[in-house]
Amino acid sequence: MTGTLLALDLSTAHGSIAVVRGDDVVFQASFQSERSHNAQVFAPLREALTAAGNELTGIVIGNGPGSYTGVRIAIAAAQGIALSRNVWCVGWSSLTAPDIETPSDYHIIGDARRQSFYLARVESGRLLPDLEIVSAEAARERTAAGLWLTFDPKPPLNLPNLVLAKPSATRLAQAIPSLISDELAELIAQPLIPHYLAEAFITMPKKT
Repeated sequence: MTGTLLALDLSTAHGSIAVVRGDDVVFQASFQSERSHNAQVFAPLREALTAAGNELTGIVIGNGPGSYTGVRIAIAAAQGIALSRNVWCVGWSSLTAPDIETPSDYHIIGDARRQSFYLARVESGRLLPDLEIVSAEAARERTAAGLWLTFDPKPPLNLPNLVLAKPSATRLAQAIPSLISDELAELIAQPLIPHYLAEAFITMPKKT
């Protein structure tokens, strides 16, 4: 039993917040923000906490991949609330929670920067671990058939057969109750970290 869950996804410019209690969605809100999630998230977050009341059991954040800053803001907010409310918090892949109806299995493509693209597959609500980073040429070839979603604001490479979607906090919250107790316990024990597509690129100072 997971009780009342607060979910938060800031992995894209479309921020999403929800409170789910069992089968009931008791609160949901969204907002559009290119670079100011930290300025816009707190008003709807306060409303969400009011809706949850004293029954809050846990918090779910969408850990991307996507905006590093947005995911870090979601992590910081979740950790602060979890500490003050004495509840658990977990991360779950944003790619498993599109705001549109989809089959249980689908593919996703997204811009991975530096002229590369990520390809991922979701099966039965789970992100498979074999996410790939490929070239533009490979991306065009691989997306030629099947159902492909993207969470990017516009189709990468102007590909014609992509379905545009956005992460849904409601869908994130609804995914957690399906986990068995041991799996949820293991997830709670893990640190909240963004889903990195690649190692951080660090520019070293030139020697003088």
